[in-house]
Amino acid sequence: MKYLILSLISAMLLSISWPTYGIPFFILIALVPLLLMEHEISKFSKIKHKTAAVFGLSYLAFLIWNIVTTGWLYGAKNPDGSNSAFAVLVPVLANSLLYTTVFTLYHRYKNIQGTYWGLAFLVALWMAFEKFHLEWELTWPWLNLGNAFADYPRIIQWYDTLGATGGSFWILLVNVYAFYTIRIWEAGRKRQALLKNIAVLSLGIFLPMGVSLIQYSTFSEKPTGEVSVLMLQPDLDPYTEKYSKDSLQILNELLTLAHEGSGGKIDYYIAPETALPGYGSISEAGMENSTLLNSLKSFTTGKPGSVFATGISSHRFYSGNDNVPRNAYQTRQGVWVESFNTAVQVAPAGTTQVYHKGKLVPGVEIFPYIGVLKPILGDAMLNLGGTVASLGVDDERRVFSNSFNNGRLAPIICYESIYGEFTTEYVKKGANFLAIMTNDSWWGVSQGHKQLLAYARLRAIETRREIARAANSGISAHINARGDIEADTFYGDQTTLHASINLYEGQTIYTRTGDLLSRICIFALGFLLFYPILKKLQSVKDNYGKKKS
Repeated sequence: MKYLILSLISAMLLSISWPTYGIPFFILIALVPLLLMEHEISKFSKIKHKTAAVFGLSYLAFLIWNIVTTGWLYGAKNPDGSNSAFAVLVPVLANSLLYTTVFTLYHRYKNIQGTYWGLAFLVALWMAFEKFHLEWELTWPWLNLGNAFADYPRIIQWYDTLGATGGSFWILLVNVYAFYTIRIWEAGRKRQALLKNIAVLSLGIFLPMGVSLIQYSTFSEKPTGEVSVLMLQPDLDPYTEKYSKDSLQILNELLTLAHEGSGGKIDYYIAPETALPGYGSISEAGMENSTLLNSLKSFTTGKPGSVFATGISSHRFYSGNDNVPRNAYQTRQGVWVESFNTAVQVAPAGTTQVYHKGKLVPGVEIFPYIGVLKPILGDAMLNLGGTVASLGVDDERRVFSNSFNNGRLAPIICYESIYGEFTTEYVKKGANFLAIMTNDSWWGVSQGHKQLLAYARLRAIETRREIARAANSGISAHINARGDIEADTFYGDQTTLHASINLYEGQTIYTRTGDLLSRICIFALGFLLFYPILKKLQSVKDNYGKKKS
């Protein structure tokens, strides 16, 4: 019963730490009960199958955490309008299993190499896992530990140096040292050692926070310019309107919204992800002749000095002689086509600037590891109102510039805003402000769209760039370079949001180095895995030498 209680305490602490309802300070001790549970079972329990017990109890903790924090996925709808149990069960069960695997491997390693080596292994393995979870095709980094403080930007300003992955490292170190402090006390009951360890632990917790508060209050980076931005929030229900309304009606409503919000000079009109065309998509071969995009150009012609950036659905055809890309699919007519989730920027003169979303939602926009899984699963994919085939991507980030002002816009599309190092690639390409085009209405009024907004605040701090966030249905927002939300909208409103966006140049340390701590931990993990093997081989060699002599 004691082990079960410890597991449930960790589940509770992890769950109540999470944005946007939680108190993130609990994340600093959330893993301690699990570590105590594992230690008690390993050292003192008479349980026969200890690894199975650790696996089961840790899975329970991580499962509860995943359900509480990402259970909003149930708000996704099936084609018949019912809630999608599949959309929540697969990521929740699979993600819980991945975290449990990490913890169980720690248990096995610790029992072989000892507690201290085991704790170092846990930190290195967890960091390597989070990095892996940011990169593979089944990527789902929603619960990476460093995200927990997203709603508290005042105390994580140092993310401009180490990023959210640095936050994960900090949280892991504090948890490990808190566990170490408890174990030292239990082993020796020495008051002096306890006070010393508490002092070190307190310093580890409060020093980064103190440094951050100083950074926040003394932030004085000078902008190199300013642009006037109007974010458009059309509020199209993705299940009943977005893919059933006539494209011209959607366009007219969007332009009406833009016109009504145009008070004074507007440099940028920014519309959400796949705001156009509704049902279907725009051919990239005929993009310059598109009625929809030319209507946007005509609109900006009447607004001198303005450009219009928006998300669209687009496609590209391939003839039989072309090199057909991996993500293309064949129509009934035998023609190969590749679809994209695209951002475009149009202006009265010049060609349309195009960027294809590079980080795709597993199961919705990408068939993960299609070469392996498609022969097994056929064409079965989640259909949450989006595509049922893998989309094409751009291998590099693109930045939209214009001839009217100094603005260089990073066209970040929805899910991409979760990825820190990925976002820095826009800044390295010269972006001086970030534009997030998103559709947050798939899950209804839930924590989903609120958490996604919170994570955008991390990107502002990491890159020291202001953000204009245009959402199909709440929450559109202006976020400053310190991660503060300057202004936002309500979910479900059809509205606009005006913001004066400061432009910043230069690159933060995190922008230049990316997830450096994660890479160091991966090398450390390699050492921790191979050192015992090398040590064993050396021991065998020494014993063989003694026998021979």
